Amino acid sequence: MTGTPLGTSGASGTPGSPLRVGLVGYGLAGSVFHAPLIAATEGLVLDTVVTSNPERQQQARAEFPDVRLAAGPDELFERAGELDLIVVASPNKTHVPLATAALEAGLPVVVDKPVAGTAAEARELAALAEERGLLLSVFQNRRWDNDFLTLRKLLAEGELSDVWRFESRFERWRPKPKGGWRESGDPAEIGGLLYDLGSHVVDQALVLFGPATAVYAESDIRRPGAETDDDTFIAITHAGGVRSHLYVSATTAQLGPRFRVLGSAAGYVKYGLDPQEAALREGHRPGPGWGVEPESLWGRVGSGESPVTGGGRPEPTLPGDYPAYYAAVAKALLEGAPNPVTALEAAAALDVLEAARRSAREKVTVTL
Repeated sequence: MTGTPLGTSGASGTPGSPLRVGLVGYGLAGSVFHAPLIAATEGLVLDTVVTSNPERQQQARAEFPDVRLAAGPDELFERAGELDLIVVASPNKTHVPLATAALEAGLPVVVDKPVAGTAAEARELAALAEERGLLLSVFQNRRWDNDFLTLRKLLAEGELSDVWRFESRFERWRPKPKGGWRESGDPAEIGGLLYDLGSHVVDQALVLFGPATAVYAESDIRRPGAETDDDTFIAITHAGGVRSHLYVSATTAQLGPRFRVLGSAAGYVKYGLDPQEAALREGHRPGPGWGVEPESLWGRVGSGESPVTGGGRPEPTLPGDYPAYYAAVAKALLEGAPNPVTALEAAAALDVLEAARRSAREKVTVTL
C-alpha cells in the first residue's frame, strides 16, 4: 500500500526515533543479508533476533551487541507493541505462517523470497495486509544488482532498441549437494533451484519486460544424491513479445554470461555476479564505494561481434545498491512512499514458477 504512513515514531513513541525491527531467522539470509542491511538503514534499528540455535545467538550478539534475543517467534509476537516491523528470514515453509501471524499481530512485514509456495497463498497474504492496512513487502534484493540496474538504464535510454531476447543465468559449480532444507526433496520445504534462484531470475524478467503469457521449462536432478532440481531452464514469452531464456544451475562446469540481451540495434553482454553478496559474506558493510566493481568486469554493448574478441564498447556498470531496498521500506512505513516489492508482484512471479514446474513435469508449454 502507498500514500499513508504506517507510523512516524518508533516503538518508544518518540517522534523521529528509529523503527524497531524483529528479525526471524539468523541463517544465511538473516545474518548475511537482512541484519547488516537493516543495521545500515537510517530510520531502522535491529531490535530482536529470533533463533533457537545457541551458536547463531552468540553470532548475533557478537555482531550486534545491543540486540535482544528470542528463541522462538511467539516471544516476538507476545511483545508486538514494542516493535514496528517483522522480517521473516527463516526457511521457506515458515514464510506464510509467520507472515500471517505478524500481520494478525498488527505488524508490517518483510518476507524473504519466495514469499510463499504458491501464488494463491501470496495473494491471500496480500489481501490480509490490505485488510489490516499494513505493509507487506518481499525481499527481492537482486532488483538492486549492479548488472540489473545497468541494464534498466540501457533499456530506458533505448541503447538496444527493441529487445528480442533476454538471457539470464544464475549458474554455479557445486558438484556435491550441501544438504539442508534448500536441497530437500520434501515438497513441504519448498526447496530446489526453481524456487530459490528461479525466484530472482523470473522476478527480474517480469520487471524488465512485463507479464508472461506462456512458460516452458526443463528441470533435472543431475547430481548423485541430490533430491530436488539442480539444473533448470525456463523460457518465458512476454505479452510485449520479448522472449526470456532463464537458467539456474548448480551443475555448470563453465559459467556463461550473467546477462545476454539481444535487441534490434545492439546487444549487451555481462559476465560475473554482483559483488554485494560476496562482500556481505566477508563481513563488509555498506559505506563509501559499496557495490562498485572493477572496470575489467564491465559488460559490453555492441553488434556483429563477440564481446570475447573485443566486439562492442565497455559499458560502465552502475554500483549495486542492496541498501536501497530497506531505505525504501523505511520510507514506506514513515512517509507512505511506495512499497518497493509488493506481494502481488511476487505472486505474478510464483504464477510463472508454478507454470514452469508443471511444464517440466508434463513436458508441455503452459499458457497463462
